[in-house]
Amino acid sequence: MTVMDSFALTGKVALVTGGSRGIGRAIAQALGEAGAAVAVTARTDEAAQRAAEELRAAGIHSFGVRLEVSDAADVERAVAEVSDRFGEIDVLVNNAGISVGGAALDVGDDVWRDVLATNVDGVWYCSRAVGRRMAARGGGTIVNIGSMSAEIVNQPRRQISYLTSKAAVHQMTRGLAAEWAPLGIRVNAIAPGYIHTEMSPVYEPEYKPWCVDPAPMKRAGEPHELGPAAVFLASEASSFMTGSIVTIDGGFTLY
Repeated sequence: MTVMDSFALTGKVALVTGGSRGIGRAIAQALGEAGAAVAVTARTDEAAQRAAEELRAAGIHSFGVRLEVSDAADVERAVAEVSDRFGEIDVLVNNAGISVGGAALDVGDDVWRDVLATNVDGVWYCSRAVGRRMAARGGGTIVNIGSMSAEIVNQPRRQISYLTSKAAVHQMTRGLAAEWAPLGIRVNAIAPGYIHTEMSPVYEPEYKPWCVDPAPMKRAGEPHELGPAAVFLASEASSFMTGSIVTIDGGFTLY
């Protein structure tokens, strides 16, 4: 196998949660370009199907699936649906997540629960459902999308539920990596910094001074810049890596 061959995902089946836009959509595109058949999920069937159609237009074998990751039963249903349609899942990317700001003393219980249910429970439910099938087949790879916010406290925005949830994702990554390595399952994570998406207008005047200017590279990242890292972690190119957190933040956390 050549170096470049080790990055190939030809013949693999990938599932990307929250894959209809932003970071998830870019990662789905990258996995597909590396040769994988890609199932993408969204909370609505319309969004999932639209993303799948876009990927198919780019020559990628794709399938859209409605999924609420915070619902364990719905996760089991979606994983079975993907497996029946595409074949067993070789690569799982746990990307679905939400962020709701608010000072700690003002955050309502409903917000706290919603964020933790999506960002933590969702990663667990999907990892468990796919992990069982991977274990039965002798292995697979899981890539979790964490955040640099698992390691720092973003200023001046207050987002205690998001910070807590992403720290949990990083530790879950390490815990599952240690437990599942004997089963042939590798579990790693990407920790993005500020990424410019439709939902994250980081160049707007009210955001730029605290999420772009402090970074040594003096810019935010673009979603497509995370795709190659996802391919690396999903492929044999990272065959001796598990439990790693790959930070991609333009140097933001150096200071």
